[in-house]
Amino acid sequence: MRSQLAIDLTPLHHSRDLRHLVAGSTITSLGSQATLVALPYQLYVQTRSPALTGLLGLFELIPLVTLSLYGGALADRVDRRRLLLLVQIALVLLSGGLALGAYLGEPPLALLYLLGALLAGANGVQNTVRASVVPNVVPTSELRAALALTFGLTQATMVVGPALGGLLIAAGGLGTAYAVDALTCLGMVVTVIGLSPQPPRGADAEGAELGIWQSITEGLRFVRSRKALVGSFAIDLSAMAFGMPRTLFPVLSLTVYHAGATGTGLLNAAVSAGAVVAALTTGWLPKVRRLGRIVIVAVIAWGVAIAAAGLVPSLGFAMLMLALAGAADSVSAVCRSTINQTVTPDRMRGRMSSVFSLVVQSGPRVGDVEGGAVASLTSARFSVVSGGLACVAAAAAIALAFPALAAYDAEVAEAEMAELAAAAAPAPVPAA
Repeated sequence: MRSQLAIDLTPLHHSRDLRHLVAGSTITSLGSQATLVALPYQLYVQTRSPALTGLLGLFELIPLVTLSLYGGALADRVDRRRLLLLVQIALVLLSGGLALGAYLGEPPLALLYLLGALLAGANGVQNTVRASVVPNVVPTSELRAALALTFGLTQATMVVGPALGGLLIAAGGLGTAYAVDALTCLGMVVTVIGLSPQPPRGADAEGAELGIWQSITEGLRFVRSRKALVGSFAIDLSAMAFGMPRTLFPVLSLTVYHAGATGTGLLNAAVSAGAVVAALTTGWLPKVRRLGRIVIVAVIAWGVAIAAAGLVPSLGFAMLMLALAGAADSVSAVCRSTINQTVTPDRMRGRMSSVFSLVVQSGPRVGDVEGGAVASLTSARFSVVSGGLACVAAAAAIALAFPALAAYDAEVAEAEMAELAAAAAPAPVPAA
């Protein structure tokens, strides 16, 4: 009998398209994680300013918001496979631009902010499209296992990727880290070519006639109407905005632990190491119904662990606390993804996924600005501790404000979605 903890690999065995999607995502995530380490590290080395390093998050927000929403609307009206290919080509060019700038010397800060902003927007579209594809390449009965699997493998690359980024910077410089990112995006291109076409299902003629911004507005109205969905977005946004201190990792590594680029990579990797262990031991998940309650508890645990990471005296202890935080975030993320996908019909999944991607990616960038500003006024340690405690308080407040999140029942939601899918299916043509 399969362990109740071991992750269910059944979806990977059954779905060729899922295998292609997972392979490509794994390859490209390695490079993108290296860039997530390299870019703030480059900014801090050039400026020696936590505030200017954190400012990257602010510049990334505008393209992240606009391109994620635009990409979600496109994903609900065009072939998602083709859209994913176009985004990968853009990512190759942007990463190549960062590599060229690093090889030529110290590029202007404005150029770094611009390329970082465009990368954030392109990654927002990529994540939106990938998320909207997964439910269509596996049966409903295997969706939770597929989401846990894809999240766990992505987190695994986030263990190797940041550490690899630190090593690449130390061994070959910033240009090498960015060049590796560009090459891994090319790897994603190869695997996406092998996907079957992925047109959105159930998109009606009325929806196709809507303008793109009308389509976005329709998607936002849908999200707002699902209170459990809004609650899951709000609690994740608060967790990342207050409790994700990634912009402070280079500051802590260079000024507190004196571990350089390698320490920066290890701090980033510690969060994902805990997330991998948690995500790859989710054999219990398909048996759980009250996923919203698990999300609330997990986000509170995340905040407590982050606050503890700011108090411990050494790099090793900080990595341990960050690993515990990552484990809590992993459980929350898999449960939130399941909630989101089971309350959303496929014709709306691109737009819902765009909001989800927007929350997931914008939260840490808001946290970059908040963490950098607080650290500039106080200290990096105080910023980490206060952010973790603020996350705990915000999670409790959101749980009270959105009772539908705690009340979410997976079996009821899946049954309702099955009824909607059956009702939307075309009626059989009577025999002549």
